[in-house]
Amino acid sequence: MDVGMVRVGLASCDPDGILATPVKTLSRDLKKNSDIKVLVKEAAARGVCQIFVGLPRTMKGEEKASAQMARSYAQLLTQALAAAELAVPVMLVDERLTTVSAHTALHNAGVSSREHRKVVDQVAAVEILQHAIDMQKARNANVGEQVRVHQPSVVGTAGESDHEEVSTISTPSSVPDESTRAR
Repeated sequence: MDVGMVRVGLASCDPDGILATPVKTLSRDLKKNSDIKVLVKEAAARGVCQIFVGLPRTMKGEEKASAQMARSYAQLLTQALAAAELAVPVMLVDERLTTVSAHTALHNAGVSSREHRKVVDQVAAVEILQHAIDMQKARNANVGEQVRVHQPSVVGTAGESDHEEVSTISTPSSVPDESTRAR
């Protein structure tokens, strides 16, 4: 999943976790989060076992405002999945240069610059997902930074901690059989 300011590009992979393909582009809905709701429905319908959200870092590896937006989006998605009782881990993965690479691929494929906007987020999503599943296979381990559901602690109860509790969603040790990525 590649999270842009305006659009969310979705990609999915086959059940064997070999090939990422584009799914659709959603408009980001900051007021109602309807795009988050669509993602949760897609995850349930496809039997997704992991979701990758692109984390845009600078070439120096720094995180700016766009990275914070991606983190916030991943947190909203994680909370929505938990509310829907879907134990699907959301992983933040580095997405440096994926949009640039996507534009280059579209240009090389003969797609006009005017048409890029309609599909560039899906192409970037495919690149991020493909890179994530390839890395997982190579390492035989999950990649990225898992986003955790933050739950407020209980205040004033004997024996309870004042610290924020974090629930962990377990991730299958195998490569996912279906994954989705947004932009």
